Amino acid sequence: MTLRRSTSIVILTALATTGAAASPAAAQTGTAQTGTARTGTAYYVDCAKGDDTAPGTSASAAWRTVAKASGHTFGPGDRLLLKRGTSCTGVLAPQGAGAAGAPVRIDAYGNKRLAKPHIEAKGARAALHLVDTEQWEIRNLDLSNTGPATTTRRRAGLYVQLTDYGVAHHFVVDGVDVHDVNGADFKDPDPSGGILFTVQGTARPTRFDGVRVSDSTVRHVDRTGIGTSSTWGRDEEGANWLSTGVRFERNKVYDVGGDAIVVQKARGALAERNYVDGFNMRSAGYNAGLWAWQSDDVVYQYNEVTGGHGTRDSMAYDIDGGNNRNVYRYNYSHDNEGGFLLVCNAEDTVSDGNRVHDNISVNDRNTASPYGVISVVCGASTDTRIYRNTVVTNRSDTALVSNNGPTGVTFQDNVFVGAPGAGSPIKDTVSTFTGNLYWHTAQPRDPGAVVADPRFVDPAPEKPGDVRLREGSPARGAGTGTADPDDPDDPDGTEGHDYFGNPIPDPPNIGADQGS
Repeated sequence: MTLRRSTSIVILTALATTGAAASPAAAQTGTAQTGTARTGTAYYVDCAKGDDTAPGTSASAAWRTVAKASGHTFGPGDRLLLKRGTSCTGVLAPQGAGAAGAPVRIDAYGNKRLAKPHIEAKGARAALHLVDTEQWEIRNLDLSNTGPATTTRRRAGLYVQLTDYGVAHHFVVDGVDVHDVNGADFKDPDPSGGILFTVQGTARPTRFDGVRVSDSTVRHVDRTGIGTSSTWGRDEEGANWLSTGVRFERNKVYDVGGDAIVVQKARGALAERNYVDGFNMRSAGYNAGLWAWQSDDVVYQYNEVTGGHGTRDSMAYDIDGGNNRNVYRYNYSHDNEGGFLLVCNAEDTVSDGNRVHDNISVNDRNTASPYGVISVVCGASTDTRIYRNTVVTNRSDTALVSNNGPTGVTFQDNVFVGAPGAGSPIKDTVSTFTGNLYWHTAQPRDPGAVVADPRFVDPAPEKPGDVRLREGSPARGAGTGTADPDDPDDPDGTEGHDYFGNPIPDPPNIGADQGS
């Protein structure tokens, strides 16, 4: 397999930018900081026993309402603390901004055995709404926003909105629970959903720099679970206003009307260890579990996606609409009605250098033409490589791979297993297939094909460990790639380990299990 060294360099640069190379301050706040930390003032809200005529500067003199807090202008180092075990009604829309090294912090106070402070917005634009600001950290809140049923009102749980602002730095959302948001089915540039960061306007180039959403839960919202969106991005003159420093980590998303987690118009983003169960549940649009749109150098790893509903899209993962050098690795998908993966380049865009490797798909399906477990549709991409994945389905009415015409995709060293008995077809005469293993499926044109039972630990897999290879598997040592990460012909073909943490042997196994 011949892969480009530039891809590996970009991926490692993206991880270094967003990961362990950050300073100690960054480890605490989610983005690198400059300047001297400043100690501000703490303000308290107790929606059960507070008093809006009180100064708000102590727990014994707390404000009563989020409306009172919304009328205050916060500055660098200030804190806004809501009492645990209380519920507030209305919109929290605080004013002001923090500074580098001294963000404004919103958090909970009181007995930690009590529930997180709750804000119910009653159908307003958002329960927590930040507009044209920066340097905020939000932790340990419970947000909901349920109003009368609507097809026209946009609603969100947490909504950060920039319009013709410029560059807005440093937002942290950690341990925030959002649930029961019944917004209308609007996507971008003014979406409904759970935790949303959006850029609007056309007069002044605007983007985010430093957005981290971690250890948060989104449940039963319409329409997007967690996401970024923007009216800005790349332009014809070569300017790049993609947001940077976007990290979605260890979040859980359940029962969302549309997309679960979407990175739109970002560069160098990281989405890892997220769990999605139930997406595209109520939307009339196209949706996926975890994906990007018009984004570059995004890494998705160690995620699990299940419960995709519907067959229009509803796949777990998606390379869609002008994405470049994006990488899906070490991910698991299962039981999605829309399948495992979509490759769909948008009209008049370039989608180049994307990689999908060392992932596992178990019992995904898509029975609607021209889709399959893996679907190659829309416009052609270039240099898209899908390798060392294990894809197995128990459905005979779905294609393992389906392609309605686009080129530019190579499948190499993958295990494809269809339904026992009737099998599951591969409907792709356009993509390049080389060195894959096929079982219970028709072999496409593949000069290095292995046609044999892969000898899984469990011949009817239901979880990742079931697709481990037993001793004597014909997939062992039959891969065509190199195991040398320093080889200039294949620098990013082996990222050091497989889905299960095994080192990549030389020669590698076919599929996602590289164990010896």
